[in-house]
Amino acid sequence: MCGIAGAWDRTACLSKERLDEIGRRMTATLRHRGPDDEGIWVDAEAGVALGHRRLSIIDPSSEGHQPMVSSSSRYVLTYNGELYNFRELREQLARHHHFRFRGSSDTEVLLAACDAWGLRGALDRFNGMFAFALWDAHDRVLHLVRDRMGEKPLYYGWIGGSLVFGSELRPIRAHPGVDHGLEVNRDALSAYLQLNYVPAPHSIYRQIAKLPAGAVLTVGGNEAAGRPEPESYWRFSEVVSKARVSRSVLSDREAIDQLDVLLRDAVRLRMNSDVPLGAFLSGGIDSATVVALLQAESQQRVRTFTVGFGDPALDESAHARAVARHLATDHTEIQLSPGAALEIVPRLPEAYDEPFADPSQLPTMAIAEMARAHVTVCLSGDGGDEVFGGYNRYTQGQRAWSLLGRVPLGLRRATAQALMVTPAAVLNRFLQPAKAQKLASLLRVGSVAELYPALVSAWDDPDALVVGGRSPNLWREDGDIPPELEGTAERMMFLDSVSTLPDEMLAKVDRASMAVGLEARVPLLDPRVVEFAWGLPLDMRIREGKGKWLLRQVLYRYVPRQLVERPKIGFDPPIAEWLRGPLRPWAESLLDSSRLSQEGYLRPQPVRQCWTEHLAGTRNWDYRLWGVLMFQAWLEQH
Repeated sequence: MCGIAGAWDRTACLSKERLDEIGRRMTATLRHRGPDDEGIWVDAEAGVALGHRRLSIIDPSSEGHQPMVSSSSRYVLTYNGELYNFRELREQLARHHHFRFRGSSDTEVLLAACDAWGLRGALDRFNGMFAFALWDAHDRVLHLVRDRMGEKPLYYGWIGGSLVFGSELRPIRAHPGVDHGLEVNRDALSAYLQLNYVPAPHSIYRQIAKLPAGAVLTVGGNEAAGRPEPESYWRFSEVVSKARVSRSVLSDREAIDQLDVLLRDAVRLRMNSDVPLGAFLSGGIDSATVVALLQAESQQRVRTFTVGFGDPALDESAHARAVARHLATDHTEIQLSPGAALEIVPRLPEAYDEPFADPSQLPTMAIAEMARAHVTVCLSGDGGDEVFGGYNRYTQGQRAWSLLGRVPLGLRRATAQALMVTPAAVLNRFLQPAKAQKLASLLRVGSVAELYPALVSAWDDPDALVVGGRSPNLWREDGDIPPELEGTAERMMFLDSVSTLPDEMLAKVDRASMAVGLEARVPLLDPRVVEFAWGLPLDMRIREGKGKWLLRQVLYRYVPRQLVERPKIGFDPPIAEWLRGPLRPWAESLLDSSRLSQEGYLRPQPVRQCWTEHLAGTRNWDYRLWGVLMFQAWLEQH
């Protein structure tokens, strides 16, 4: 796990010394991602500078140093990630292609695979998480590549005549060509305030983009000097369609057995490490499954880590403790108090480097920091909800639409308006304010296609909030959604997998873990597990109104049902109350009307109205406000 950065001056007019200086300047900003080593590779004749910061996980010797040149001297690689099946690929390359390896790193295997099979052929064989830049000296081509599910980030853009890229935005900001500054993308800001994250391919800057998951950007070669677009080497929609068309009919027992074997192998592959390894344990189904399988595959007690909150309605630490006790792990936990959260908040804009507003980023930062004191690699349960149908909206959304769709739209919208003007004292007799707000959003939905945006949006009309902002079309057209999907639930699972999962859930874990030099690995997103799950009928994932049915059955083989069976809580701290309490002075400063007017990005009136209602307790606008606050905090710093 590492950080990468680089630039290609296509005019090739810079000296070797100047290119080296630029590469070092950009790469130095990523020291947190790779505290163990730094490398710069320069080809002045081509105008290329590649940089690398290393977090040594596999083969910490100098043989794993990057940027690395292939044995053929054709390719040069700067690479962030892990190839989990690199030992298998290494054996194939040695046996059939007679490669002789100097060290034992997966980086050397990646390069050899490109030499043997070409980039596309190699990508088809990779099982891992990665973002890398591959310079082809023979064809004078630069490839930027991101893994299938989007576990590792990669930003890129054109600054003058140079292509610049990096694992985060900060190395791009360090390029001398942007000394005059970058322009905030107001359209992306609208999208961010709707979702509380900036969706790919956009970034918060107009000049910079995110490389989409499963894509490769190829620049150079015989093409005219232009700005090509990324191309998909792997499409989630095609995987889903193929899995659904070619699926075999399995009994419940056969499906449980097959998933058990797949998951154990996915965990086993992610145990490859030359440094200490552990796992996050929240007490929920996903992380408990990962930890149970990890402990079953391990010859020693696994290190596990949990964070809890003072609010018993949100705290799963006692459940995690019970699972850890049953599995006999070496368990560590902390409680995230409002005071501790307050200490983390000022660090969030620096750690995330781009506006990001999932409140669970606070405990994720806390648990990553705690784990890093003991291990360098942690397995995580992320991806289980999207793959196995765990979010409440999959079941509740389907039921809500089946009922609400029968009511005339005009009557529904009138009811929604009435809900939003009803005093909280009256509403509280029947519904919590947050539930009333979500019900009002659902009542305004005019079709099943509008259901998903209503369920995942923080600000329903962000363009009314952002000065000069116009939110892009955030969800794919129906033609991109596989026709084989089973109803509303699978439609939402698909949309989550191509949007929320890479841009929010995986981004949250990557930035929090990398901020402290910790590698996070996600077994539930092994490509074989994803393809297997989507080849199953929906009833094997969502049964009797409850998600993750099949995953639960695997877990019950290792952990008693009573230790993990309870309503889904999530990982969010009590942000609503913290904003009314210890975080209020910080928020008041960032939400000041005159400050908002002077900055010129957000209209003060809707922001102040939400803030006033939230403080009074008449409405619960924690998600909306957290999005605004994280943008304001980012703007203040960057």
